[in-house]
Amino acid sequence: MTTPRRFRWLRFLCLTLLILVIGVLATGWYLLAGSRATLDGALTAPGLQDSVSIGRDALGVATVQGKNRDDVSFALGYVHAQERYFAMDLMRRLPAGELAELVGPAAIDTDLNHRRHRLRATAEAAYAQLPQDQKNVLDRYTAGVNQGLADLHVKPWEYFLLGTQPQPWRPQDSFLVIAAMYLDLNGDGRNERELSFAQMRSVLPKLLVDFLLSPDPDWEAPLKGDLSRPPVIPGEDVFNLRDLPTASQADARALATALAPALDQSLPGSNNFAVAGNLTESGAAILANDMHLSLRVPNIWFRARLRYADSTAPNGQRDAVGVTLPGTPALVVGSNGQVAWGFTNSYGDWLDWVRVLRDPDNAARYKVPEGWATIETHDEVIRIKGEPSRTLKVESTRWGPILAKDADGTALALAWIADLPRAYNLDMMQLEHATSVAAALDLAPRMGMPPQNLLAADSAGNIGWTVTGNSIPLRAGFDPLLPSDWSQHGTGWQGWAAPAQYPRIEHPTDGRLWTANNRTVDGDDLTLLGEGGHDLGARAQQIRDDLRARNSFAPGNLLDIQLDHRAVLLTRWQRLLQDTLAGTHDPALEQLRQLTASWRGRAAIDSVDYRLVRAFRTKVHEAVLAPFVAQVKQQHPDFTWPHPGNPEAAVWAMVRDHPMHLLDARYADWNALLIDAAHQVVDELGQQPGGLAARNWGEVNRTAIRHPLSRSLPGFVGRLLDMPDEPLAGDDNMPRVAKPGFGASERIDAMPGHEAQSILHMPGGQSDNPLSPYYGAGNEDWVNGRPTPLLPGPDQHSLTLTPDKTH
Repeated sequence: MTTPRRFRWLRFLCLTLLILVIGVLATGWYLLAGSRATLDGALTAPGLQDSVSIGRDALGVATVQGKNRDDVSFALGYVHAQERYFAMDLMRRLPAGELAELVGPAAIDTDLNHRRHRLRATAEAAYAQLPQDQKNVLDRYTAGVNQGLADLHVKPWEYFLLGTQPQPWRPQDSFLVIAAMYLDLNGDGRNERELSFAQMRSVLPKLLVDFLLSPDPDWEAPLKGDLSRPPVIPGEDVFNLRDLPTASQADARALATALAPALDQSLPGSNNFAVAGNLTESGAAILANDMHLSLRVPNIWFRARLRYADSTAPNGQRDAVGVTLPGTPALVVGSNGQVAWGFTNSYGDWLDWVRVLRDPDNAARYKVPEGWATIETHDEVIRIKGEPSRTLKVESTRWGPILAKDADGTALALAWIADLPRAYNLDMMQLEHATSVAAALDLAPRMGMPPQNLLAADSAGNIGWTVTGNSIPLRAGFDPLLPSDWSQHGTGWQGWAAPAQYPRIEHPTDGRLWTANNRTVDGDDLTLLGEGGHDLGARAQQIRDDLRARNSFAPGNLLDIQLDHRAVLLTRWQRLLQDTLAGTHDPALEQLRQLTASWRGRAAIDSVDYRLVRAFRTKVHEAVLAPFVAQVKQQHPDFTWPHPGNPEAAVWAMVRDHPMHLLDARYADWNALLIDAAHQVVDELGQQPGGLAARNWGEVNRTAIRHPLSRSLPGFVGRLLDMPDEPLAGDDNMPRVAKPGFGASERIDAMPGHEAQSILHMPGGQSDNPLSPYYGAGNEDWVNGRPTPLLPGPDQHSLTLTPDKTH
């Protein structure tokens, strides 16, 4: 072949590749551009009673204005679908166990776990029993969703990537979105924590288990009631580790590694707190709320302002602003001009394991108080993209599906409020119409939603707290923290709490309220709500103390508390580390001593001292707990440390009081354990580039806010879908909760009646389309803690939906 011919072929090949690249880019651009939301103009929409306007400000906050809430619900559904349909689809498919049909075999295990609850059937039944007015709301919202989806020029771009078609929205799907929140807030509907309790109790003495799992009065901050009793270290006659075989160093390290996820795993939760009007210049109360969830692109919430006629509102116009949950028509957290409201996860006990005693002569029957009942079986077909369907056989009892086995092998059914149709309704939407704190709290016992701490503040200066949820069980005859036999009369769930039984606080004497997933009450109130894994309390205590440090507040002062990343809990651990290192002359530990001697006490991006002290605490926890975990694992190899189950109280009591009988026999004394933990920190972190001095907190604590599909794309393309990966201040056990891909999904500081002075920001942006001007909008403000206004700014775009008179 001659040189010119070779060049011609090379040029032809290059041109061909260039054309292919241009074609791929053009196709991708077309798909992305075609699936962007319509922002301007006028469109007709069947089913509307009157015209509705949809404005967007610089951050994409949608102002939806109509003459009635039904039309606003339609328009909100329209906007949600245009901006978020794929995310909505994921939200309904997750609890229904239908993800594999969309994304393929990678989701099979998730589908199997969730399909056992048959939550789609629950959602169908919940919709069927709704009052007609609530059905109408869901029907209007659904019509808007499907119209918004149909009005996209091409289907949402994610479906092209997956090679699938979006399926229409159904009214029942909104309850599946609520079911997804139940899963997120109630341990994925698996109640593994109480299974771990049962395994521990089957191996270790009760007094020892109670000690290891004891609450910590040093960090509690209840709203009412007493602190817990200090943990009591069980005596040598109860349990003596020194008499047991010593695990090898390799086995001990393996146990510590197995413990690490349980000790450092993020928990869905939130902060909310409020100050009364006598502490503000305006006389209106102020509410702060930040809900801690997994973070993603786009964010779980969608910012919106809803305006429509309402005779109970000032000037007859309801004006409510805050965050909505795409897939539902509700304003979840916000302010309506008269009342502001927000939520935190209550961590009450909403799940119980029930021992299923099968008939020895007929395994299809099980014992119930009146004799025998027949186990129901359901064949659940799980469709899998690209593979044959699989059929899952689900066995159900009157108490719930059979999901596990007790420590002795007995089948266990899970009683969970989320499996009950009664636990779903739209009563939360009435918060938009609440005219006072008292009216808002009155709604709480009616709401079909996961039980939450509801905090409310009103324009008259009042604040109040209660627990939401219409399905708080009344228990009798059993220990709710362990699997129990409900086959005896008078045992099990004996109905539901009446509104008068719900704990409630209004007009606190010091004008301050706070919750942060901590224990809020004691006595009969705690017995009613149960103990579902309350937070240690350090976060709530720090918020309480921050509130008590001031006597005058504006919304910005509450944001300052939300951004507080002082490491109050770790201060005693820093002192312990310094005391430990002061007694040794090991040159390998000298740099660790020097780097942690000057204690700034903040989880700041550049904090080396914080990261090292935090690592020391983790290593001590692992070393102290590992031998107890080893004992349980001998009989139950699948045992994991209960989660939630913070062992801070027990571990601190042991490193403080040095009980030799509870010390791993590998160590000569407790100081040896502490020195070994310090060596592990040096060995693991000092080996990395730059050594210990380069190990700042921002190196590992990063935003990591990703699009669900970014991992399935080539590296640089996937990164374009994600938010910039930036270092982030904050951590667990302080108000500014922040971990990779987890943290405050929004921060609101709302002063009802003074919304123009109020604050709201959130990560991840409003839109799921990378070509949208609102993709990631507001994320940088959230990362840097900059306040953005609660109220939308001037409209940059305006869309009008008008009734279709031909229908």
